Amino acid sequence: MEFEFEKRFKCPYCREQISMLLDLSENGRHQYIEDCEVCCQPIVLEFEIHDHKLSAFTSKGSQ
Repeated sequence: MEFEFEKRFKCPYCREQISMLLDLSENGRHQYIEDCEVCCQPIVLEFEIHDHKLSAFTSKGSQ
């Protein structure tokens, strides 16, 4: 079973479409900071996993 998921979304800073790999191996709420691959600004990613599937996702600027 594959536990990685590619999530596409717009950067809250530059509004470019980007993608990031999310690890779906652990159920629950997760939060971490990842830099935008276009403008290099830090993005706070918050997501929930239930039964190894993405059930909620938000991205916002860290400031």
